[in-house]
Amino acid sequence: MTPLLIAAGEAAASTGVQTFELPVLIGAAAGGLVLGLVVMALIKSASAKANRKTVEAEIAALKQAAQAEAQTIRVEAEAKAKSEFIKRREEFDRDTQETRKELREEEKRVAKREDTIDRKLDTLAAKEKNVATAEQSIADQKQHIEAKTKQLDEQIAQQKSQLLKISQLTREQAREILLQKIEKDVEMDAAKLIDQKLSEARETAEVEGREILLQAIQRYASEHTAEHTVSTVDIPSDDMKGRVIGREGRNIRAFEKATGVDVIVDDTPGVVVCSAFDPVRREVARRSLEKLIQDGRIHPTRIEEVVDSVQKDVGKEIVAAGKNAVVEANIRGLNPKLVELLGRLQFRTSYGQNVLRHSLEVGALSQVIAEQLGLNGELARRCGILHDIGKAVDHEVEGGHPQIGGDLLRRYGEKEEVINAAAGHHGDVEAISAYTPIVLAADAVSASRPGARRESLERYIQRLEKLEGIANAFEGVKSSYAIQAGREVRVIIDPENVDDRLMQKVAHDIAKQIEEEMEYPGEVQVTLIRETRCVDYAK
Repeated sequence: MTPLLIAAGEAAASTGVQTFELPVLIGAAAGGLVLGLVVMALIKSASAKANRKTVEAEIAALKQAAQAEAQTIRVEAEAKAKSEFIKRREEFDRDTQETRKELREEEKRVAKREDTIDRKLDTLAAKEKNVATAEQSIADQKQHIEAKTKQLDEQIAQQKSQLLKISQLTREQAREILLQKIEKDVEMDAAKLIDQKLSEARETAEVEGREILLQAIQRYASEHTAEHTVSTVDIPSDDMKGRVIGREGRNIRAFEKATGVDVIVDDTPGVVVCSAFDPVRREVARRSLEKLIQDGRIHPTRIEEVVDSVQKDVGKEIVAAGKNAVVEANIRGLNPKLVELLGRLQFRTSYGQNVLRHSLEVGALSQVIAEQLGLNGELARRCGILHDIGKAVDHEVEGGHPQIGGDLLRRYGEKEEVINAAAGHHGDVEAISAYTPIVLAADAVSASRPGARRESLERYIQRLEKLEGIANAFEGVKSSYAIQAGREVRVIIDPENVDDRLMQKVAHDIAKQIEEEMEYPGEVQVTLIRETRCVDYAK
């Protein structure tokens, strides 16, 4: 029995209501319970049905929205895919067109190359044909030459056999007899020649000996003409360089006018160049510019004062240098003007050699040579010291310094031997005494001694090229090489054109031509090389 039924029974009893039997009450309660449950189920079913319709409506709406969105996405994807397809198709078409264009160009190049190859093949075929023709011609000529050679050999053998029969001598015997006869003839001729030369030498021993010695000394003679014509002055700064130039160039114009030199101011840092042929003017300009730079006051008036002061100082140095040279050389009775000209040579150089020191060396060498030859050593020394006096004024007077020197010495009353030595020490004037070739030789010795002078690269190369050119001009010379700074020329002889007997004559001829055409200090050795090579190949 359930609690609900018990409670209902108790309530009825307490109120006095007529009670029913227990089974009836239980049935009624069960029916009410069932009815309540049914009502609740109906209510719940109705509520669930209403919710289901709402959900179904929402689901239908969501489904419709999803379908619409999916349709939109599909349309956009199809449009995008179609655009991408069109783009890719255009790119593909462009690439295809470029590829086709390149293929067409490549086909043209290949066709052109094939045409070129065809032409080359035709040319090669023609050359092969010509070569075959030439080979056949050479083979025919070879056969013809071999036949001729065989015929000549047979004829020579017949002639030798006939000669042996006629002379009744063998080949070695005939050769020995011929050589003996030639040897006797040569010995007789040589003896006659030696006796003749000895007789002539005894008759003219003293005169010929002196001339031979002088000629040997003259072999050292050479001409030198290069000189320095510029001097450089260091400038401490570009500001000082501007002050040297001056406003609108007035300072540099005043300096050039006062000194008589050209002043070169370029982009070279720290250097100003003074250029002039007169070495004294150039020295005055150099010293004046250095003094102005040290002083710092640079203007036209100051420039004139400094240049005038430096000119006086240099003039005093010139006179002092000339007097010292005269005392050192022990020369008497020399005109004061010549003394001053000697001093001017202190500022003159030739190939880097100071001309005044060079003149003193030539004077000393001339004295030694003259005394060994039994001549007047004092007169030779005077000739040597004054031989380059013309270089002191050659920038002011027309002509070469030998001619100018001769004129100066004649004007100031020097002896004819001294005048001729100065005028002819380069071979320009014929010598009238032995002192002229002595001075010529001493001049060359002073100039060519080690460390005396610097030779320019251009002149050095020209001398080597001339040596090789003289040697190469001879017949039978394959090549030549000037070595040892031009003191030796090595000549390679063609062994097929020049044999061992002719080599000595060729060497003598080359040396003779070098003596006639070139001027050089010392001597040049001519070496001939004849080489025979036999070459074969192991196959």
